[in-house]
Amino acid sequence: MSTPNPVPTACGDAMSSFFDAHETRSADARAADLARDLPAQIARAQQAPGYAAMLSGVDPAAITDRTALAALPVLRKSALTGAQGEHKPLGGFTATPLRGFEHIFQSPGPIYEPGRTGHDWWRLGRFLHALGIGAGDIVQNCFSYHFVPAGMMFENAARAVGATVFPAGTGQTELQVRAAADIGVTAYAGTPDYLKIILDKAEEMGERLSITRAAVGGGALFPSLRQDYADRGITCRQCYATADLGNIAYESDAMEGMVVDEGVIVEIVRPGTGDPVAEGEVGEVVVTTLNPDYPLIRFATGDLSAVLPGESPCGRTNMRIRGWMGRADQTTKIKGMFVRPEQVAAFVSHHDEVHRARVIATREGEMDVMTVQVETRATNPKLYEGTLLDTLKLRGKVELVPPGTLPNDGKVIEDQRSYDQG
Repeated sequence: MSTPNPVPTACGDAMSSFFDAHETRSADARAADLARDLPAQIARAQQAPGYAAMLSGVDPAAITDRTALAALPVLRKSALTGAQGEHKPLGGFTATPLRGFEHIFQSPGPIYEPGRTGHDWWRLGRFLHALGIGAGDIVQNCFSYHFVPAGMMFENAARAVGATVFPAGTGQTELQVRAAADIGVTAYAGTPDYLKIILDKAEEMGERLSITRAAVGGGALFPSLRQDYADRGITCRQCYATADLGNIAYESDAMEGMVVDEGVIVEIVRPGTGDPVAEGEVGEVVVTTLNPDYPLIRFATGDLSAVLPGESPCGRTNMRIRGWMGRADQTTKIKGMFVRPEQVAAFVSHHDEVHRARVIATREGEMDVMTVQVETRATNPKLYEGTLLDTLKLRGKVELVPPGTLPNDGKVIEDQRSYDQG
């Protein structure tokens, strides 16, 4: 099986404007590589106990293209979480033994993900390279290093392109500004809206920062915020990545949708099924990764997107998708963190007097806002703030409403933000 993460071509090579030669393969070459690599990945997955039922009776040699792949069952996050309770801590879905991983992370749920320090293991180096980040850059990495893998994912990517990293993490904005000024930071990595907080604080402190590029993820990049950065001389692009799968797709110079990463196979299926939809139709993103350590097969992300026809004008030849278009289920990303229905249920279960609760995601300015409406006869919202933080892992506004007030529509999470790209 060929590696999904080949070392970038040397400077001066005809392909030096691309991260590697995989990005410009012809359709025939990509199909031939898939016919070779996919059966090997299916066979590797079959050795993991988590796939005992899902891939039972499957002949790996027969799974050589997307059509054959689409006949396999879909693996959902809920099944992965359940399996982690039986086969601790990774659910039996890895091909590499637990002690073969340099890192184990815990994301909200809780759900555990493995990580390695090898070259561009999460494949985000391709995204940074497309943004123009490389040797000579200093990246202020404001993704969290605490529990979750995001910080290490982007540190690994920066190493892959030869950049220096300041591991800033989240919070302490004044110190973030001071460090960016003192070190001469040239690039930012983090959630879309936190950079604005840093820049506004820098203006308040009278500091002039040298940031010209921003690699963002973990939340929606709204057009007004991207324009705000452009007005400050900062090129801001986003990727679509998850803790389980690594990089799925990323923006390029063409700014026409997102180019699918070379280390994954993306399908768009009808939500709730594993059936691929027609090109251009909105559906759920299902991903098969070619990562030999963690062979997730037809993993349902719960995200919505659609395939864009044709190839990108930037020269990259892989499939393109329209980007993140919302959730196929109620799980919603707020302030860069997923909020799941089971977390809302845990919040309600902590208080006998609470009948129901509803999480509402909105925007104020360029910031996500989480409001939690709580059906209760209580009158003091502060009674619930501690439990809210413990169960949802985020701070939010608490609104108390009388029992029977919330709509009887089955929703516990409502996203009222607009994703219209204009």
